[in-house]
Amino acid sequence: MKKWLILAAIAAAAGAVAWFLTRGDDGGGETYRLAEVSRGDVEEVVTSTGTLDAVTKVQVGTQVSGLIATIGADFNDRVSAGQVIAVIDTTLLASEVRSARANVARAEAERNDAQRELARTQELFREQLVSQTDLDKALYAAESSAASLVSARVGLDRASNNLKYATIRAPISGTVVERNVDVGQTVAANFSAPQLFLIAEDLARMQILAAVDESDIGKIVEGRPARFTVQAHDDEQFQGTVRQVRLQSTVAENVVNYTVVVDVDNTDGRLLPGMTATVDFVVSRAESVLTVPNAALRFKPTEAMVAALQARRAKMAAEGGRGAGAGGPGAGGSGAGGQGAGMHGGGAGFAGGAKPTLLWYQDEDGTIGARPVRVGVSDGTVTEITAPWLREGLQAVAGVTGGTVAATSTNPFQSQPAGSRPPPGGF
Repeated sequence: MKKWLILAAIAAAAGAVAWFLTRGDDGGGETYRLAEVSRGDVEEVVTSTGTLDAVTKVQVGTQVSGLIATIGADFNDRVSAGQVIAVIDTTLLASEVRSARANVARAEAERNDAQRELARTQELFREQLVSQTDLDKALYAAESSAASLVSARVGLDRASNNLKYATIRAPISGTVVERNVDVGQTVAANFSAPQLFLIAEDLARMQILAAVDESDIGKIVEGRPARFTVQAHDDEQFQGTVRQVRLQSTVAENVVNYTVVVDVDNTDGRLLPGMTATVDFVVSRAESVLTVPNAALRFKPTEAMVAALQARRAKMAAEGGRGAGAGGPGAGGSGAGGQGAGMHGGGAGFAGGAKPTLLWYQDEDGTIGARPVRVGVSDGTVTEITAPWLREGLQAVAGVTGGTVAATSTNPFQSQPAGSRPPPGGF
């Protein structure tokens, strides 16, 4: 007997729940999917991808051609500014220096001979033993030999510098990220300087170059925080700061993107150059606010829901209770009395003429109502909502099965002319 009583009680409770969710007062037997208004933090973010890289990198090349004789640095080595990291074979370069020195000696001898010849010609010219033409020729030979000496000395300086360039030194202190040559390899600098090494100045400070779509770039502000993840540490979130929004745009697949530079602290050295980062730029944040799933804000009522709400409003108006602020959610009434208040004149309690959004909800007694709210920050899943009548725990309507969706232009609180018949779905 007790067993049958328990089963009967369970059946009765199940029936009561089903009746509560499928009441015919507001929707003709429709079943509602509810979403609770809760309190929490909301962030609006712009998501992008980028590549981690060192803030400062220097490509180390060579100005002379030849065989690589020695290499003094390898991958991941820490080098200091001025440290020898490679040496090119100097056999030919040293020969060019000796040849340049010989050219200088010959040019000096020719200059001395031309100066002596000029002195003799000037003496003869004073004695009128030679013509002006002979004097001019001697003067030209002396000046030409002096210019040839200058040119020979420049050639010696060039050959000497090329010999110095054979010893390649690190231009900055940093870490060797790339090494592109081996001992015995020939490098040619005739057309373009080849890259022998790539040195990153400081891997404790890195940056992310993220591509942001033009539709979102206006939301990115320099100095704002950003967070990102990398696949190597997918269970951890790293922090960064927006340093620069570059003005130069790029076009990829007909989409205009802008580069955003994010500064990253890599003191622990876990982040490596070249890693792909998924970046979330924090656009706005609201803490400890009332939120509702976005499905509730996108909900469109059925014709039966709108008709039931309009009928209750007309009934209360006929009874002389306009219900401004009376019977709102959680006030012990059906919630119908306060529906019209706040929809007229842009919405009561909304400063600055903010356009409200209609939120449909189920009151404590199961009655379906609708009142305006103002939306705020959204993270794509939930949205901040504000209104004087809102409370935590309110059951918002996020979906319905059965019934016909009302026209989107229908305002359930709009009064109808006396004796007029509303169109289907309207009032």
